[in-house]
Amino acid sequence: MCVCFVDAKLSVFLFFVLYLPDMAEEAGMFMVHQTIGSVLCCKCGIPMQPNAANMCVKCLRSEVDITEGLKKNVILLHCPECDTYLDPPSTRIRAQLESRELMAFCLKKLKLKSTGVTLVNAEFIWTEPHSKRIKLRVRVQKEVLHGAILEQAYVIEYVQQDQMCDSCTRVQANPDQWVAGVQLRQHVAHRRTFFYLEQLILKHDAAARAIKIKQMDHGIDFFFANRSHGVKFVDFVGKVAPVRSRNDKQLVSHDSKSNNYNYKHTFSVEISPICREDLVCLPPRVAVSLGNLGPLVICSKVTNSIALLDPFTLRHCFLDADQYWRTPFKSLLTSRQLVEYIVFDVDFVSPEVNIGGSRYALADATVARMSDFGKNDTMFNIKTHLGHILKPGDYALGYDLHGANSNDMELDKYKNLVIPEAILVKKSYEEKRQRKRGKPRSWKLKSLNMEVDDTRARGDQEKVNSEYEQFLRDLEENPELRFNVSLYRNKEYQPSEMASMTDGEDIPSIPLEELLADLEINDAEDEDESMRE
Repeated sequence: MCVCFVDAKLSVFLFFVLYLPDMAEEAGMFMVHQTIGSVLCCKCGIPMQPNAANMCVKCLRSEVDITEGLKKNVILLHCPECDTYLDPPSTRIRAQLESRELMAFCLKKLKLKSTGVTLVNAEFIWTEPHSKRIKLRVRVQKEVLHGAILEQAYVIEYVQQDQMCDSCTRVQANPDQWVAGVQLRQHVAHRRTFFYLEQLILKHDAAARAIKIKQMDHGIDFFFANRSHGVKFVDFVGKVAPVRSRNDKQLVSHDSKSNNYNYKHTFSVEISPICREDLVCLPPRVAVSLGNLGPLVICSKVTNSIALLDPFTLRHCFLDADQYWRTPFKSLLTSRQLVEYIVFDVDFVSPEVNIGGSRYALADATVARMSDFGKNDTMFNIKTHLGHILKPGDYALGYDLHGANSNDMELDKYKNLVIPEAILVKKSYEEKRQRKRGKPRSWKLKSLNMEVDDTRARGDQEKVNSEYEQFLRDLEENPELRFNVSLYRNKEYQPSEMASMTDGEDIPSIPLEELLADLEINDAEDEDESMRE
């Protein structure tokens, strides 16, 4: 009974305290508003709201400094070669200036949890990039003097001391002191695959850990200071190209007392010789496994698998790396053997279809070789998969099977195979490009910092330049090919009205929306501007 009586009194008291003032105010009754009392500061005597210390904020800060004992000067060990910071004992952290990662690393150095203060806010204070100084304005809270909470801000200065990491030290002492080497090879007569692979490596920053890159005759060599970096690079190449690899190791030194072995690891990576736009004659065994495809097919795309297209039926399939290397085969004709044709007539056989993201349409076409003009009247009636883009008067590139002399063993296995006189591969814009010859493009590509053999013959260098020019044209003509390539604006390009009027409108070009701004920071220009100010 006593407990119930106490609860009833408590509920009545809460009603009068909590609800009665609001009800009275709604009814328009006069109520005396409560005011917070003030006391005088025990130091300076000014009125203030009461707190546990009975001191104002200014007097409290003069009496207590919560930043006492906190670090205000910290040293950061920075490697200038790989741009990383040392997180003891041996962890390396890569972070840009004024980035979130760098702030987290700097705050970790303060160890605020062990000092009893609470972090409220932190922000960077701008410093000169070459000053080797990083400044942070940190705001902290701490309980002082009988439960009063004081908040205070202070500045921390971090000094960067340059000290090279172990891997960079080994590289500087001996640049040839590598631990893992990746030998990337493709046994073909051109370097178009490596031009495209170079752009993929740059976009994904796959060779950031490479200490040296060297261009070889049939490929590129990558050297790494750690075996794990080489393994990671080999995995990346296997995701973008059909490859097979093997690895070996060679003993360099051995410490019998500590039982430590130092090896040099070599990874040999071979890329499939089948390239985009190649004409392939499938072996009978492979053709049967693919549902009697072909046997004459065109390689339409190469990623980590090979996309094959039958230009006469529009059937297509994909061969992954395991399937190809289980029964490898070579190209019947490559893109270097393409012949230019002129189209006289086009008759559609089937409507346009979308296959693997690309559009095709079967058509009967009448074509003639450009080299026969003025010599004979030889014309060919062929079937092509380019009916959606070809019209009378256009030029096309294709394979001349009428005059080709091929000694392919796989082709000889088909006894009753009817070989077409020509197979068109793509539309040609060579005549229209003559007007723009010598003019700079509005875009450009970046390249890897690799060592090139300067002793090569002049003819070899001209061949590489022509292949690179053909690669740039392929990027302009094929939007799907440049999807994984980073294109940058060319500052030297200056468009003119006369050039836009004379250039052909049908020439493929890259829109400005796909170009990236190339950010280049010049230290000399920054110093000049600071001097002017």
